[in-house]
Amino acid sequence: KLKERRVHCLTTNSHTDKRKTRGARKSTKQVFESYMTFEEVSHGLKRGELIQGQLRINPKKYHEAFIPSPDDTRDIFLDGIVARNRAMNGDIVVVKVLPQEQWKLKKMFVESEAQKEHMVQKKLEKKREHTPRADVIVEDQCNDLDEVITKLRNPTLTDAGTVVAVVYIVEKKHSRAATGFLKFLPDKPFAMFSPVDHRVPRINVPLSDCPEDFTTRPGDYANTLFICRITDWAATSNFAEGQLSKTLGQAGEIEPETEGILTEYDVDFSEFPDEVLDCLPKNLPWTIPPEEMSKRRDLRNECIFTIDPATARDLDDALSCKQLPDGNFEVGVHIADVSYFVEEDNTLDTIASRRATSVYLVQKVIPMLPRLLCEDLCSLSPLKNRLTFSVIWKITPEGKILDEWFGRSVIRSCVKLSYDHAQSMIEAPDKMFTAEELPPVDPVHPIDEIHQAVLNLHSIAKNLRAQRFSGGALRLDQMKLSFTLDKETMMPQGCYIYQYRDSNKLVEEFMLLANIATAHHIYRKFPELALLRCHPPPKAKMLDELQELCDQLGINVDLSSAGALHKSLITTLGDDEYSGARKEVLTHMCSRPMQMALYFCTGAVKDERLFKHYALNVPFYTHFTSPIRRYADIIVHRLLASSLSALSSDEVQKQASHCNDKKTVSKRVQELSSELFFGVFVKECGPLDSEAMVMGVLDQSFDVLVLRYGVQKRIYCKSVMALDSFHHRKVGKKSELTLVWTPEDTESAPVEQVISVFTLVEVQLKADNAPMKYSAMLKRPGDNC
Repeated sequence: KLKERRVHCLTTNSHTDKRKTRGARKSTKQVFESYMTFEEVSHGLKRGELIQGQLRINPKKYHEAFIPSPDDTRDIFLDGIVARNRAMNGDIVVVKVLPQEQWKLKKMFVESEAQKEHMVQKKLEKKREHTPRADVIVEDQCNDLDEVITKLRNPTLTDAGTVVAVVYIVEKKHSRAATGFLKFLPDKPFAMFSPVDHRVPRINVPLSDCPEDFTTRPGDYANTLFICRITDWAATSNFAEGQLSKTLGQAGEIEPETEGILTEYDVDFSEFPDEVLDCLPKNLPWTIPPEEMSKRRDLRNECIFTIDPATARDLDDALSCKQLPDGNFEVGVHIADVSYFVEEDNTLDTIASRRATSVYLVQKVIPMLPRLLCEDLCSLSPLKNRLTFSVIWKITPEGKILDEWFGRSVIRSCVKLSYDHAQSMIEAPDKMFTAEELPPVDPVHPIDEIHQAVLNLHSIAKNLRAQRFSGGALRLDQMKLSFTLDKETMMPQGCYIYQYRDSNKLVEEFMLLANIATAHHIYRKFPELALLRCHPPPKAKMLDELQELCDQLGINVDLSSAGALHKSLITTLGDDEYSGARKEVLTHMCSRPMQMALYFCTGAVKDERLFKHYALNVPFYTHFTSPIRRYADIIVHRLLASSLSALSSDEVQKQASHCNDKKTVSKRVQELSSELFFGVFVKECGPLDSEAMVMGVLDQSFDVLVLRYGVQKRIYCKSVMALDSFHHRKVGKKSELTLVWTPEDTESAPVEQVISVFTLVEVQLKADNAPMKYSAMLKRPGDNC
């Protein structure tokens, strides 16, 4: 359904006055098509002549873009900047199939003025010192032309063997903000802003917006990072118009770069205003009112504790486990009752719903809620009375649920355990832990009681986990890079691959159990209003292509279901020292066809089969366990308490969609923060040598997983030193490169190296001239790390 959001179509007439001041364009030749009207689009969608979807632009080849097909089984290809028609990454767009006479390569690519301008600017920028790293620079134009020809000859690469173009922007999801650098243009009344992200166009910025001495001393700003916002993009121009919003500081410094990332992705990192703080309790230290205490189940004398990362301050979940006389267990999951403090429709609620999630960076957290709540009043800190929502089960040692209770409660955590503490207890079941080995513990509960509770939870969790996977669940684990930071400078001192251990699995199992139980509970109670979380199955076409590739590689992988894939991943890759690396590569390959999990309102999706969570293989799932950092969980808590006002399913669906957008942004920002810190680490501590395993092969480049650090990099054959030549061959879906190395001396023969998926290579990570950027350099075979 087309959202009724009219987009200002950029017409020639509306920019006449601006063009006089720019003095940049003498021609009014149309570069882009004018947008269709809202009415034309509505009719076209109804008749099936147009397609609506979210635009994704390839970050490594900016001229390639895609939207999902109407049945969401494949991607529809948009070739070139002109075809995107000023839409930007993430925008919801409407596209039309172009008439066949417009499929000419000449018109679509070679003679596209916007494309040529963009190419020229890109090539010029390669000479600049702050050129982005090699893995975001497009390959040679001749190679791209070959790819375009292939795509135009191969109908399967677009939905119906056609060429499409954007005709309307339904919703501008992209912030229209970018970080980048200013370039002085002699005899022009504007400067050229070059975004670091190549998917964003170059932007003309009035000189009046630039620093006062920019025109006389432009070189002083060569390494200065700015934020620019696009204000306009005329159909007659290759370049957008914009205004500088802020000077961030020197490129390559963590804080300016971080602020740039947050601004580009529209993350609100401002301090909470007074109107929000006025919604918080005033009388501190705050205590639970007696009338509230009387409404809740009192669990303060129970042995309840938290298990979190050592540095965590927003503790929103706690666990309990008590053995019953009949040999069964009473297990509880206790979640911070954030909805008590965040009243519906007040200013705090409005801001929280807008932020929708906390954003976790390497060096800090951008919280969804004010710190008084997320680090104090709602955080389940030890030895403090706290309001919670609890799910309590009577459960057998094998993990069979006999009884279940939901309700509001009061708890008093007896200790804040880290994952390391819990892991130590699991690994030493007979050890008598001393007080010095653990954080402060409530004297009411002996250390042995807590230790036994952890062991019992671990035993039940192992059974629950085994049942989940034997029942058809899937988990695609990928390497996660973590950092140790200098406490004063917050600069990276070291990095390591995060280990996911039994203590993590323990917590995960009971959080999953609570979320699944809550999903069933609220759907039974509110069949038209429940906020659930679905995970659509993988895209069929991509899955078929992956199956074909695996067959040709000789990998016995069953992709018929989530459970079948999980079993394949743990049984098919051998048991030598590199089997773990092969599993990582295969996991990455299997992740590509996967779709994102999504929040939705049950009243907006009529077919119950679409509620299913593919990876967990359960019919109903939701998020209940992290209300301090996720707004979706607050809505679920309100449903549990039956305290939602008369919201419609449309309103819940609207908030669900917003939570989806913000969760996607949060994940991407977290990834960029990690890339930023690793770039600094390589610069300060590099070059870094490591083994790497090939993940994918193209005709002039290949991607590797750097095993020591878990990062993925692209290596371009043309940039490999001492390489005499290279040859590409492809049979079916299997792609292979043969590298021919120049002999080290005149008497030796050239050395050939075959590159295909799972090939082991040696690489060196080395800082580029560009701030924060680094490249993976392929080492000659036989050179030791």
